[in-house]
Amino acid sequence: MSIRDLLPFLAPVHGNRSSLTCKMKCGDACFHEVPNTSANEYFGDVVASVSRRGLLKAGAVVGLAGAFGAVITSQQGTPALAAPRQAFDFEAIAPQTTDSVFIPEGWEQDIVMRWGDKLFSSAPDFDPQRQTRAAQEQQFGYNCDFLGFFPLDRGTELMMVNHEYTDEYIMFPDFVEGVSTKEQTDVALAAHGLSIVAVAKEHRSGRLTPIVDHRLNRRLTAFSEFELTGPAAGHDLLRTSEDPTGTKVLGTLNNCAGGLTPWGTWLTAEENFNQYFANANSVTDPAERARLARYGLPGGSTERRWEEHYDRFDIAKEPNEVNRFGWVVEVDPFDPTSTPKKRTMLGRFKHEAGTAVISADGRAVVYSGDDERFDYLYKFVSEGKVDVDGGAAGNTDLLDRGTLYGARFTGDSPAAEIDGTGKLPSDGAFDGSGEWIPLVTNDVSHVPGFTAAEVLVYTRQAADQVGATKMDRPEDVETNPVNRRVYMALTNNTQRGTAGRAGVDEANPITANKHGHVIEMVEAGDDPAATTFAWNILLLCGDPNDPSTYFAGFDKSQVSPISCPDNVAFDSVGNLWVSTDGNKLGAHDGLYEVIVDGEQRGRVRQFLSVPKGAECCGPVITDERVNIAVQHPGETDDSTFVNPSSNWPDGGNSIPRPSVVSVWRKLPGKPDFAGQGKPSHAGEKGKPAHAQG
Repeated sequence: MSIRDLLPFLAPVHGNRSSLTCKMKCGDACFHEVPNTSANEYFGDVVASVSRRGLLKAGAVVGLAGAFGAVITSQQGTPALAAPRQAFDFEAIAPQTTDSVFIPEGWEQDIVMRWGDKLFSSAPDFDPQRQTRAAQEQQFGYNCDFLGFFPLDRGTELMMVNHEYTDEYIMFPDFVEGVSTKEQTDVALAAHGLSIVAVAKEHRSGRLTPIVDHRLNRRLTAFSEFELTGPAAGHDLLRTSEDPTGTKVLGTLNNCAGGLTPWGTWLTAEENFNQYFANANSVTDPAERARLARYGLPGGSTERRWEEHYDRFDIAKEPNEVNRFGWVVEVDPFDPTSTPKKRTMLGRFKHEAGTAVISADGRAVVYSGDDERFDYLYKFVSEGKVDVDGGAAGNTDLLDRGTLYGARFTGDSPAAEIDGTGKLPSDGAFDGSGEWIPLVTNDVSHVPGFTAAEVLVYTRQAADQVGATKMDRPEDVETNPVNRRVYMALTNNTQRGTAGRAGVDEANPITANKHGHVIEMVEAGDDPAATTFAWNILLLCGDPNDPSTYFAGFDKSQVSPISCPDNVAFDSVGNLWVSTDGNKLGAHDGLYEVIVDGEQRGRVRQFLSVPKGAECCGPVITDERVNIAVQHPGETDDSTFVNPSSNWPDGGNSIPRPSVVSVWRKLPGKPDFAGQGKPSHAGEKGKPAHAQG
């Protein structure tokens, strides 16, 4: 019996997410000890007895009464905000377990790109039996996550996609557990990274067709050159034997959510980078061992065994290489010759999101969550102002100077009223105030005992010291373009309030939180650069029949069940859209619309469901279409290349292929293309359903 056979028995409860997904996606982060063992005091414990009236009277939060007062009032039955606006109407689907992208009646869908589809005509047709590094470097990568689109010429757009991680168990026909050949390693390294692809839009529908050989098409992989910039660039902690300058890095790894900037660049976030680096136990220095432990580095061999072929993944041989990952990367998608920049000023941790907005005085603000149990929310505010017409060239160094902050959340209810069950406190809401604690400004550290470079390289430990609030896995963080509030998905934390772990607080009020929640924030004065904010919990996710759930006061009999929120997005009228990762309610993951204003605030409707073993990622909602990335389809514990548990998207006996999907409203008078419950493929088995030429 192999270790893999034992995974379902050895691993913790994963819900809909398989043990194999946890193993390959994040190195079983939830199975290992929590990296955050700091004893930093939750600020809410200090001021829990302060009432909301006291906070407002003291001026602790500008905008709490104005921004949330109407919301809270509407929940209590007094006059509400305006009626909800709809970008488009649909009938909510029921939770699904079909091996397809299941969509509402009256909608159509198509595959935009699959793993292995070619970006260049010089690439071979995808052949899973004969994969090579050279082929993969010209083909669409594996496990797509973030999606973003910039307009190009009329009728075309530029699509940007992250490829978070690989699963060699279901990628290769001859993969052997515990053994990774040099050829398999090279393919996997090339299947990580980023894809930039021009797509043509079909008139009057949402179908997108990749334009092979477009001048802007580009693959960036774990072999591509990236540049470290900002205050930590060139520091001793970032120098290696192959790069004594500490400024040039090969590759980007485990890229999760990201964002598009107002100046026309792409921010992509490196998340679970720790799992790729072996032999942390070889380090004997106690301080360095503590730093590695804080980032969850494995003590011995890695799952993929890349260290057997490349010394840079072996901490015993290259102790600083790991410090060159865990950054936000800025890419200029309009210049295929440009070198992407790893912006050290934004800190190093397991970044989820890189959401850029412009402050009231014209500076850049970037939000990012640290996707780990009991870790933190961060914000960067630039020193300089955005040149909105300058593009990448006009904002070359914008993200290299400024201030990095960690977030502290303070509840306004007595601690005794937060009992871990989801019962609302006496004031009728989980809410309060918050502050942004400065960690570093340019070359000046605000954390005693840390240099500026150390704050940026060891950001987690710096935030520990200043008392940032331990959150339940901060994931995507996005700003609503209509109401200007900030929304953060917290996926789950089954160790909240358990023995030896941080207890519940008003911002994380559920003991053993397995379904996650969504927090809504208002920056003081609606200014993203503010140093204080108000917050409230919009959703406590789970089964609406469970008394621990909460949907902003909306009638729970009228909402879809939702579990494990991950990515968030907005439509043109400001409704929140949430995709999920690891649904623990027995159904597949999916995409949900959430009304955030008006008398239907808190109404949740499921729009679509993804195939067996898959995660719904990177939603992009426009008036024309809904786009999602379907990540790790068929990644179940019993799945292999020879006997896959999913045949999506190509059907038949094909292997599963992570893909980007486009969904749009069916045009009147047209027959169904891929209707409700039907697999989203239309070509022959193993062939793309769209034209490649």
